[in-house]
Amino acid sequence: MSMSDPIADMLTRIRNAHAVDKKEVNIPASNLKSAIVSVMQQEGYIDSFTINGEAASKTITIKLKYYNDKPVIESLNRISKPSLRVYAASTEMPSVMNGLGIVIVSTPNGVMTGQSAATQNVGGEVLCSVS
Repeated sequence: MSMSDPIADMLTRIRNAHAVDKKEVNIPASNLKSAIVSVMQQEGYIDSFTINGEAASKTITIKLKYYNDKPVIESLNRISKPSLRVYAASTEMPSVMNGLGIVIVSTPNGVMTGQSAATQNVGGEVLCSVS
């Protein structure tokens, strides 16, 4: 059975792992998912991630980050969906919690935060928000 939205599945797995205080979570790997997780690591929302396996059986193992026994990620929301794509110009990047969170955007220059996309003057598809 094929999955209609693998990015939403990845975000749900991370939310569920935080709900039961897991230290790490495994998700099926793809280039887009690893780029999203890389941005989350650069911004300090997760500790680290590794890609395991070969070819079709690759998985991404994400080590989740906690502070004072509470998850660093407060909310994780999918914005652009297969049924409704959401795009933003560089001048119209959405703000999350008045700048306390980030949006992850897929641009022609790669996957990056909304703030770095605005500074590079590129727009793209707004994938998700993290706070």
